[in-house]
Order: sequence, then C-alpha cells, then structure tokens
Amino acid sequence: MESLRVIHLLGMKILKIMAILLLIVGLGSGAGAQTTRKDNENAKQAAIKKSVGEKSYTFTANQATPLGGGPIILNSIYDLRIKGDSVISFLPYYGRAYFDVGYNAADGGIKFTSTKFAYKSVEKTKGGWVITIKPTDVKNITSLILRVSQDGYASLYISCVNRDAITFDGYLE
Repeated sequence: MESLRVIHLLGMKILKIMAILLLIVGLGSGAGAQTTRKDNENAKQAAIKKSVGEKSYTFTANQATPLGGGPIILNSIYDLRIKGDSVISFLPYYGRAYFDVGYNAADGGIKFTSTKFAYKSVEKTKGGWVITIKPTDVKNITSLILRVSQDGYASLYISCVNRDAITFDGYLE
C-alpha cells in the first residue's frame, strides 16, 4: 500500500512539473507573438513613412461625410493616388453644389488628374503627417488636406469653389 502512495505522490510531482513547464513554454510563445506583431507594426509604419516621403501612395476612401450631413459608407473602391508628378482623384461627391456644376454622370464626383500642383507635407510630433495639395490645373478644387496617422489611417478634406466641402476617411496603401 505504501508503494502505491509513493507512486501516486511521484505522479503528482511529475504532473506539477509538466504543468509548470507548459506554462513557461506558453508564456514564451506569447511573448514571441507580441514581438512579431510589434515588428509588423514597425515595418508598416516605416513603409508608410517611406511612401509619404517619396510622394508615392494611394489613399483609399471607405467613408464620406458631406458638410452638414452624416457619414456615408462607400461600397465601391474610391481613391486618391499620389504618384510623384501627378495627383489622380476618383472620389464620389455628396453635398450641395452652387453654380457652374454639370448634371451629367461625368461631373457627379471629384474626378480629375492634376500634373500642376503645390505639395506640402508636415510631419506631426505624434508621428503622422498633414499633407496639403493645391492643384492649379483643376477647375473648382481649391485644396486637398490629407491627415495621415503613423499607422496609415487617414482623413481627406476637400475644399471646392462651387460645392460644399467634403471629408473622406480611409487608409493609405
């Protein structure tokens, strides 16, 4: 009977040791996952910083908010592409138009290509940018102000001559 008790106690000690080892291994692998996620975040932030610095990125809009209106979820792909020497906009427009605005489908959004524009990028202290683009060869667009976080989330404010301003939320690619 005494030998059974000894075997039982040894078995319990072995189980405790195994449980402690599993716990240590589990904690170690969790730390590795956090390190990998942090490394991925750092790599993404570095890529965004590089693309903003090189003026080569795409802002993809997933929500529009017209002046005086509520947010509108965008189900199609709308974007603003910055490619060094050009700005290409394919964005919808929701809001109020005042004068000199056509009513056909071609004039329904904020769609243009500009090769003559002023570009100013200011890095914020908390890691992010405020980018101001002022196209000079596009009728009725005064300025585009893009606020970009270091993680790539962005907000685009567009000021027009003959329409109410509109804001788009999305991300940089």
